[in-house]
Amino acid sequence: MKQIQVLRRHEQWIAESGNQILLAAATKQEAVDLAVDLAQTLGEPVAVRIHRVDGTLQEERTFPRSSG
Repeated sequence: MKQIQVLRRHEQWIAESGNQILLAAATKQEAVDLAVDLAQTLGEPVAVRIHRVDGTLQEERTFPRSSG
C-alpha cells in the first residue's frame, strides 16, 4: 500500500511519498485536505499518515475506505 506522510518541515507542512515531496502548504489542515484529495484520486490503496509537529504519528487514514 502506498503511503503519503503529512509532516512539518521548516516553516510549512508537506506531504511526501518515498522521499518525494508531493505538495506543500502553509497550514496542517490545508496539507491534510490536499493529501486526502490526492489519495482519493490515485486509484490504488493509499494510507495518509498525519504527524504532529514533533513528528509523532497522530492519525492514519486509508483510501479507498475499504482498504483499511
